[in-house]
Amino acid sequence: MTSVSPTPSLQEVRIPVGPGTWLQGDLGLPGRPIGLVLFAHGSGSGRHSARNRQVARRLQQEGIATLLFDLLTPQEEQVDLRTREHRFDIALLTRRMEAAAEWTRGQAALRELPLGFFGASTGSAAALIAAAQLGGRVAAVVSRGGRPDLAGPAVLAAVTAPTLLIVGGDDHGVIELNEEALRRLRCPADIRIVPGATHLFEEPGALEQVADLAAGWFGRHFVRTTHPA
Repeated sequence: MTSVSPTPSLQEVRIPVGPGTWLQGDLGLPGRPIGLVLFAHGSGSGRHSARNRQVARRLQQEGIATLLFDLLTPQEEQVDLRTREHRFDIALLTRRMEAAAEWTRGQAALRELPLGFFGASTGSAAALIAAAQLGGRVAAVVSRGGRPDLAGPAVLAAVTAPTLLIVGGDDHGVIELNEEALRRLRCPADIRIVPGATHLFEEPGALEQVADLAAGWFGRHFVRTTHPA
């Protein structure tokens, strides 16, 4: 796959999630984007996740807009640092994904773009639940080292967006959870194992493979959404 997009514009945004409550986000908008991907980070992480930012840059190179945002407010993050009560609150994280998706519909530059979700770790479950609830509004989902099992069998069966599960070859235990989730999915779905990679894909070249796989998956399904056969 070759790069087709000039340097994207980058801007900070605020996403409303309730009366007087906002989430901070970073929007990367390449020229003439073919789609938009919302990132759901894993437990204890945020919009500054270096791994998600690397994937986002790869997507932007392919003309895909990206929105990295904090799933928790600053106040919730402070509580979570002490108690860890929010990072595994999948229902809360799902509501935040849905709120961000709804916010994009009110933005002139984004509302017509095919929508994709990229979830990492526990964020994958939130992405899949939100995709199931939003139905045809979501064109594709990618999970990186995710816990799709946390979405539950009924939700996995209800996902309609084509879904790609990416797992490290040495991420033992998580591979099996993803393989089981793949069997539960009824939408077009696939699993890709990155050889030698552990849960965080810290090995040389591992995250680059993740980014390439994600760019290919979103690119194919966004084009199909924009130009149906």
